[in-house]
Amino acid sequence: MDKRKFIKQLTKGSLALASSSWLLEACSSSSQSDQSSSSSGMDQKLWSWARPNKNWTLDDWKRKLAQAKESGIDAILLEVYNGKNAFFDTDRLDVKEDLLGQIVPICKELGLEFHAWMWTMLCPNPKIVKQHPDWYAVNGLGQPATTHPAYVEYYKFLDAYHPEVQEYVRQNVNSLAQISEIDGVHLDYVRLPDVIIAEALQPKYNIVQDREYPEYDYSYSEICRKLFKEKTGIDPLTDLEDPSANEEWRQFRYDGITNLVNGKLAPEAKKFDKMITAAVFPNWESVRQEWHTWDLDAFLPMLYHNFYNRGLDFIKEHTEAAISRMKVKKPIYSGVYLPSLTPDQLVEANNMAIAGGAQGMSTFAFNGLTDEYMAALKKIKQHKI
Repeated sequence: MDKRKFIKQLTKGSLALASSSWLLEACSSSSQSDQSSSSSGMDQKLWSWARPNKNWTLDDWKRKLAQAKESGIDAILLEVYNGKNAFFDTDRLDVKEDLLGQIVPICKELGLEFHAWMWTMLCPNPKIVKQHPDWYAVNGLGQPATTHPAYVEYYKFLDAYHPEVQEYVRQNVNSLAQISEIDGVHLDYVRLPDVIIAEALQPKYNIVQDREYPEYDYSYSEICRKLFKEKTGIDPLTDLEDPSANEEWRQFRYDGITNLVNGKLAPEAKKFDKMITAAVFPNWESVRQEWHTWDLDAFLPMLYHNFYNRGLDFIKEHTEAAISRMKVKKPIYSGVYLPSLTPDQLVEANNMAIAGGAQGMSTFAFNGLTDEYMAALKKIKQHKI
């Protein structure tokens, strides 16, 4: 973001905010909330994933963010790159609007952390598909994600072993990390397609996945096959009767994503002193996402219990499992899915997360936080549970 442009926006935003009664009330209420939280000994952190909303005006954002602060939310993760369009000022990507430039000053004024949420390996951009078809992952039938995406049309995943892909994604992180006013970069879709999708979602696609099927198994790209054959003497596409039974081939896919994160993306964020986090899966094997080995600052596992036909105990179970897998312990903020929860259940979901060892919770999504949910978050933050 251009520094002069940001300062201009910040000054303009500050004047507008200072003259608005909603900010004065929010600051007063949030101060009381902070004091109450401090006195109760609670130090858990509350996050919320937020998406651009074409129906919201800037005043709507101001009001909702002020309510969020009052309710005890500490950090906003705004989706600023969705694999096709950017919502921040950059000359590298197709910019829809500079929503980041509008929201950051509001968050700064309110004392909310701002984390730039970006899609990582999922890239349905028609320009990239046309210009760089070799960048994309290939399934176990030899079909590229560009023409045979799994499940839905936009499931066009890049190949982590392709050097040009590594550079493209690194530059995406760089373009966000160098924005001095943000607090962190948040990685999403930093994985391969689901070789086995969550149980409750399978009927939606009229499929039964009782094992790993080749049409959902990635990536068998030329570069992956070449590198794996150099390492093992095996071509995974032609030499393995059952690729799912070959642990070396499975680990090779894990390592492709891990090496990208640890070797390219995390260092890029840290170069600019930015926090780097990721939204990750509880069923990490199924998306080739060995995230407990990543050198990030924190993790936000998406523990959407209803996707797996489970109760709220799923949150505690998989928070504990995540912590037990990590050799180097990092904070876990358990992600919950608002549409599957009542406000009272949101409180219980947080209890499960904390009982499992989480240092807080993240809600998907901010846009769905009604007054009732906000009240529940306030109870959580004030330890009135």
